[in-house]
Amino acid sequence: MNDKYKIVIDPGHGGSDSGAVGNGIVEKDLTLKISKYMYDRFKELGIPVKITRDDDSTLDPNSRPKKVLEQFGNGRNVIVISNHINAGGGEGAEVIYALRNNSKLASMVLDELEKSGQIPRRFYQRRLPSDVSKDYYYIIRNTPNNETIIVEYGFLDNAKDAQKLKNNYKEYAEAVVKAVSNYAGYNYYLNSSNNLDDYYIVKAGDTLWSIAKRYNLTVDELKKLNKLTNNTLTIGSKLLINNNASNNDIEGQYIVKKGDTLYSIANKYGLTVDKLKSINNLSNNILSIGQSLKVSNDISNYPIYTVKKGDTLYSIAKKFNVAVDELKLLNNLVNNILSIDQNLIIPLK
Repeated sequence: MNDKYKIVIDPGHGGSDSGAVGNGIVEKDLTLKISKYMYDRFKELGIPVKITRDDDSTLDPNSRPKKVLEQFGNGRNVIVISNHINAGGGEGAEVIYALRNNSKLASMVLDELEKSGQIPRRFYQRRLPSDVSKDYYYIIRNTPNNETIIVEYGFLDNAKDAQKLKNNYKEYAEAVVKAVSNYAGYNYYLNSSNNLDDYYIVKAGDTLWSIAKRYNLTVDELKKLNKLTNNTLTIGSKLLINNNASNNDIEGQYIVKKGDTLYSIANKYGLTVDKLKSINNLSNNILSIGQSLKVSNDISNYPIYTVKKGDTLYSIAKKFNVAVDELKLLNNLVNNILSIDQNLIIPLK
């Protein structure tokens, strides 16, 4: 095993710093999900790895680089991956690399992100206007010997990108893991426990025929597997391509596995425990391995409430006889702040 390189993962923002917010995504939350996934995968691959935060804690511009350097030091054998979600109306992924480094790692990361289905925008360097000999971004500038990259996975204020980020963030994280592992000289592999092999991410130029042919399926089998009613494909969408794979996402069913709890399953599918128990007619919290649970939460017929002056989450929840936490979960709210004329989906009882 190559033990030369060590990895530090830095989930952007956190705590009082939410980062960018839009289309149901809060940057600090998604970067944490991406980073935790990457951390687990690097550990699985036997690569030395640390993470700057594993919860919703605040790291300011002074403490964050210090936290990075506390992990494995300031050597050139440390790769720092700072994970971010972009905003500003663009589309696709970007990778920023340090003035002190060449573009090889950044190029490899962007190439793997493209293979995973994301649009590649660019990899680039950015200089500090007041001193063009220095990097613009403090996380690069203040980790002066590390090979630090910033990965921007997409634009959360672009509706198409936002949907792809929600659906495919694990695939994007895996793409970075693969690129960094190969760059660092480690043996990269994808375990059978990672069901990414069961899916295909649609890329530019793909057709149902070309995808079906690649995976030894007929077009009809591919359409049936994914409940497609026409031949239209969207770049970045995820298609199930393994007949033997679990079709939880497609059929609205989940098969209970070892270690599952009602809470973990409910959280995975955006439900409350009470809602999960209700749609499955469960009278207790006992689960059995192999048990099939309904996890579909079709909100198309849910009532919509428009926030008025003086409203609070508590007053709205009370008005409709629902829990505040359930209201927040269904609307992807990370705090209690409401805006006048904001539309809220009201949970059905």
